Amino acid sequence: MDDFARRLLAWYRRHGRHDLPWQVGDPYARWLAEVMLQQTTVTAVIPYFQRFMNAFPTVQALARASQDEVLVHWAGLGYYARARNLHAAARRITEQYAGDFPRTAEAWAALPGVGPSTAAAIVAFAFGIPAPILDANARRVLARYHAVSGRDARALRELWMHARDHTPTREAAAYTQAIMDLGALVCRKTPDCAACPVAADCAFEGEDVPVMRRARPERAVFMAVIRDPKRGFLLVRRPPHGVWGGLWSLPESAELKDLPAAVAALGLEPRLGTAAAPIRHVFTHFRLTITPIPIEGASQGCGVAERGDVMWYKGRGPGPGMPAPIRRLLNQFLEVP
Repeated sequence: MDDFARRLLAWYRRHGRHDLPWQVGDPYARWLAEVMLQQTTVTAVIPYFQRFMNAFPTVQALARASQDEVLVHWAGLGYYARARNLHAAARRITEQYAGDFPRTAEAWAALPGVGPSTAAAIVAFAFGIPAPILDANARRVLARYHAVSGRDARALRELWMHARDHTPTREAAAYTQAIMDLGALVCRKTPDCAACPVAADCAFEGEDVPVMRRARPERAVFMAVIRDPKRGFLLVRRPPHGVWGGLWSLPESAELKDLPAAVAALGLEPRLGTAAAPIRHVFTHFRLTITPIPIEGASQGCGVAERGDVMWYKGRGPGPGMPAPIRRLLNQFLEVP
């Protein structure tokens, strides 16, 4: 154990997080938490983790569930490919490991949705196996401490080298949590260097090398709000891949002139009403503006064929798995008699 790890562990014992709901020895809970924590904060994850564990308490329960059931409990957490990958990995675990779990980082990394850093965190936390991690928090700590700038392949290789060098052969779980916590609580975007246990020999000089960020491109979409007094809103399932893959949404088109054809394809008369107030949603790589277009007289053409990619939703209760902006949009229409 080098001095960096020793000081980090001493700090963690006094100041680290020790009461997170997934800080247990169960590999399933650790895996679920690490996947949820990809690009999502601890605060946001906690309620989803607890609800998800209640719904699917074991990997067998998750594997038996349908993708729809999984997406319902994931809806609102974002990055829905994580949920689809989690479900696929659960089925693979039950098939290949008979409900047990892989014991190496390499085996975990071979599962859908589990990269090298997530795999290392799982084996460290669940089995106490030393494995270097490089999540966003650890990367920020190591980049500042060793003055590694840039986000290219060279910088990444150098950071992985430092991650391996500092990871101790004992107290692997505590060290892994310690470097995560240091990045999350102290070495933040605006760091509290006075509280840092390794500040004395850190190369950070008070300001990160600026990273040029491209402005998020703007996208727009028009969505048909088809509402029947008895059956509710008409939803369509999105394609399995891409944005909101596999979730339930509204018929849409990128151009308003193309929306009637999308409505007609559902067996309804495309009588477009007046556009409602748009809803804006920010993704990692772009900003989306959704303009809702009510479809008038929908009740006159309710002969929508029963099929797997179309359903009626009354707008009350949990409903199917749908993106948070779509649920918010429908709630606005529910407020109007």
